[in-house]
Amino acid sequence: MYNFEYMNKVEELLHKVDDANKEKIQELAVKFADNIKNNHIIHVFGTGHSHMIGIELFCRAGGLGNVNAILDPDALTNFGARRSGAMEKVSGLADVIFDQYKIDKDDIMIIISNSGRNAVPVEMAMRCQKEGVYTIALTNLHQSQNTTSRHPSGKRLFECVDCILDNCVPDGDALMNVGGVATGPGSTISSIFVLDTIVNEALKILAAEGCELPVFQSQNVDGFNNDAIYSKYEDRVKHF
Repeated sequence: MYNFEYMNKVEELLHKVDDANKEKIQELAVKFADNIKNNHIIHVFGTGHSHMIGIELFCRAGGLGNVNAILDPDALTNFGARRSGAMEKVSGLADVIFDQYKIDKDDIMIIISNSGRNAVPVEMAMRCQKEGVYTIALTNLHQSQNTTSRHPSGKRLFECVDCILDNCVPDGDALMNVGGVATGPGSTISSIFVLDTIVNEALKILAAEGCELPVFQSQNVDGFNNDAIYSKYEDRVKHF
């Protein structure tokens, strides 16, 4: 039988994420459930590869209907990986992006940044705090605490939010060393794991209260129709 070391490392990582965030998961499950009951939106923002975590939560089978993924061309790798890496360091861009979306003070914002050091995620958090939006950082806490900010304030993402979730990956986001090279990224896996756990715990709370669950069903399974969910949120979710 093969022993896939990377799979073993991922399993260890997920246990670590569970242990490190258990209390926050329970706290945020209640917050997400309240958000859904009160007809508000959960926004998800990340630059570069971090935006994939937002895509995981957005408009997918088994996923929440009230999730708004912030997908701005200047923050994504679609138009050039090196370009997006440079753009996430540009001060002032976060305000431009924020203003392109309908973000209410009673909504929730999740900002994903492994390093938590670049200007755009830091300024997005600052803008959300200024607007009174409950803001969550999903970050590599150890690495971020031990790195310098690239924002003029000197602050890192975890210092600008209401709640911190730790993705628990090693510094540099590599679970493996192969031939002297750091490899085996883990932050996407652990970040998706912790957010999907929060979502499912929130749904369990709502189900126990007899609430309707705004969850997309697969469009490839006959007998389901998601039109009611689209209609409910389409005026606030930009990329429906």
